[in-house]
Amino acid sequence: MTLKHFMRMAAGVTALMSVLAAVPANADDAKLDELKAQGFARIAIANEPPFTAVGADGKVSGAAPDVAREVFKRLGVADVVASISEYGAMIPGLQAGRHDAVTAGLFMKPERCAAVAYSEPVLCDAEAMLVKKGNPKGFQSYADIAKDQSATIGAPGGGTEEKLALEAGVPRERVIVVPDGQSGLKMLQDGRIDVYSLPVLSINDLVKKANDPNLEVVAPVQGAPVYCDGAAFKKGNEALRDAFDVELAKLKESGEFAKLIEPYGFSAAAAMSTTREKLCAAAN
Repeated sequence: MTLKHFMRMAAGVTALMSVLAAVPANADDAKLDELKAQGFARIAIANEPPFTAVGADGKVSGAAPDVAREVFKRLGVADVVASISEYGAMIPGLQAGRHDAVTAGLFMKPERCAAVAYSEPVLCDAEAMLVKKGNPKGFQSYADIAKDQSATIGAPGGGTEEKLALEAGVPRERVIVVPDGQSGLKMLQDGRIDVYSLPVLSINDLVKKANDPNLEVVAPVQGAPVYCDGAAFKKGNEALRDAFDVELAKLKESGEFAKLIEPYGFSAAAAMSTTREKLCAAAN
């Protein structure tokens, strides 16, 4: 091979490498640029304090949106615009392109990890049950509810609590889908359900606001694992997810992450003690 021929080949390889470098590694590498130009990211939330909350003025708060807002801001996306969704509709909405991310206490489970691209952990919590004062039926676990053939449990549709109750053997007809916390509280107070189940922090927030001495919290639910959520992105948006993770890691390292979530009652140390890889591989 002559030097001239070699130089021509090298130039060709260089040109090819330049072309490849200009092509996104994933089809959605341009998603972040799109969000920057748009000026906001569309996030799906549940109105379930302290994970997520929507004020009377429409302002979105809660630990999950606060973290998402700060991370997106650091990525050059000025704000987040939230829409309230039932848990069971969040992933389909994300896959259909109605949301850019889900930041709603959507706990990581292997089947969800297969459907979406999760960030590293953000919020961690355990499960709780709200019952009448004195816990008249002595419920400590979802299995206890299954054994009582007359007992009914309320839970968010498509949420972890619904799934845990069904897996514990509670028949479908005794698992009542409840649209929001206030509805679940009222149904329990009226005797239409025997138990209402949500994460510990959500139940505690609900009870605090209700100020009803006739209610009691059972927590943590025996046999129920501790969960962590993360921001969920559409498969194919891994570049956006990875960029989110970089800024999330910086928040955790600087101490700003703790300042964002701990006023809501969450533990920064809990979120920093595990990883997406571990949570997504965890047994159901």
